[in-house]
Amino acid sequence: MRKIGFDNQKYLLEQSEQIRKRIAEFGGKLYLEFGGKLFDDYHAARVLPGFAPDSKIRMLQQMKDDVEIVIAINSEDIESNKMRGDLGITYDDDVLRLIDTFREMDLYVGSVVLTRYNNQPSAKTFFKQLENLGIKCYKHYTIAGYPSDIPHIVSDEGLGKNDFIETERSLVVITAPGPGSGKMATCLSQLYHEHKRGIAAGYAKFETFPVWNLPLKHPVNLAYEAATADLNDVNMIDPFHLEAYGKTAVNYNRDVEIFPVLNTMFERIQGKSPYKSPTDMGVNMAGYCIVDDAICCEASKMEIIRRYFSVSANIVRTLGDDTTQVKKLELLMNQAGVTPEYCPAVPKALEKEKRTQAPAGAMVLPDGRIVTGKTSTTLGAAAALLLNALKALGGIDPEIDLIEASVLEPICELKTKYLKHKNPRLHTDEVLLALTISALSSDVAKLAKEQLEKLRGGDAHFTVILSEEDEKILRRLGINVSFEPRYENERLYHQ
Repeated sequence: MRKIGFDNQKYLLEQSEQIRKRIAEFGGKLYLEFGGKLFDDYHAARVLPGFAPDSKIRMLQQMKDDVEIVIAINSEDIESNKMRGDLGITYDDDVLRLIDTFREMDLYVGSVVLTRYNNQPSAKTFFKQLENLGIKCYKHYTIAGYPSDIPHIVSDEGLGKNDFIETERSLVVITAPGPGSGKMATCLSQLYHEHKRGIAAGYAKFETFPVWNLPLKHPVNLAYEAATADLNDVNMIDPFHLEAYGKTAVNYNRDVEIFPVLNTMFERIQGKSPYKSPTDMGVNMAGYCIVDDAICCEASKMEIIRRYFSVSANIVRTLGDDTTQVKKLELLMNQAGVTPEYCPAVPKALEKEKRTQAPAGAMVLPDGRIVTGKTSTTLGAAAALLLNALKALGGIDPEIDLIEASVLEPICELKTKYLKHKNPRLHTDEVLLALTISALSSDVAKLAKEQLEKLRGGDAHFTVILSEEDEKILRRLGINVSFEPRYENERLYHQ
């Protein structure tokens, strides 16, 4: 059973209470910039075992009568058809997906704002599409000199030119399909317009990481640096917080660098700034909800190793030669006191490959046991490992075939003879379908299928880069996946 290091229920209660407190401090109206993922936060779930991936959205649901969501999207991202790498859809399509998701969760989406709007053709089309769908939408424009020319920014020719977003509720959550969407600028624009109308309103930021009240080099915070290696984010001691309160707090470089500018903007807009440090702006309570630090440290070290393998594999996949991110991950592993072999699945998988002379994988099950699997004539390493893990969890004899040859062989023939695949071996999705069919007539196969939910939280490592389909299926099963940065063969095209 997976060990728990984070109290999710406590987090939901304390986080919503902290946000309500911040609303009251600003006279009943708060613009809350949400950083990171509002839901499906699997990074947080991995490094804080017990954190539910949908915790933030559940927290908002507890306050749903007070919550209004505004989605910001950069018009330049619409024009360039910018894609979400994890979902494979454009940012404008993701806005529609987000609206549907929020509505399904009974959360009110008030409007969409197109930032950096400059009459881009695709942005104009999307704006019209939103209007036709009955969604309120607004335009915010590129402001010359942003963010350094503060006198111009905080004027009727700067923020004043933006549309004022009409909002109804006390907590306005500003979210977006991805980074660089203009969330903070949207909040500042709203504060400017609200102040001109004589309405008291405030701004706060909700970032889960880095966790401000954990040490700078705590594995949880190092894992955040590992996750954002491509952004060059660096955790650092908040010098403004230290000077104002004599207390150490952790923030990251971009917030620390921009704080003097933001502070001056607050003073210009509202007469005085409510904050003495970038840490003051945050409302994150995650650090107070860690109930077993050792478990979270262990999980974070494993995450750093996974990120190292992921970045290394991406270089091979893209034929890149920039090893800057790899070197940063190596530095973070060193700071955390780990090497790739720290993950027990890594040496076990390599040992299995050496012994069998075939691509192999190993998995640390949630109960701590380790199982292995290798490539065969009918199964890829991922599919073989998956079946062996199900046998172990179900107490099934390792020598028993879960799927009859009479089921496997026709599928292999279909792939090669009719679908013209060169490789007859089955991927994990095909094996799961075959196992489901076998479970209709086999009690052993049925028992194995019933173990699927118990795989969640397992750590698997493979000696070769997996296909996208295998990787996707294993992750959907809740398995943490990593692999060596090399392909099974030396072909130029890998599907």
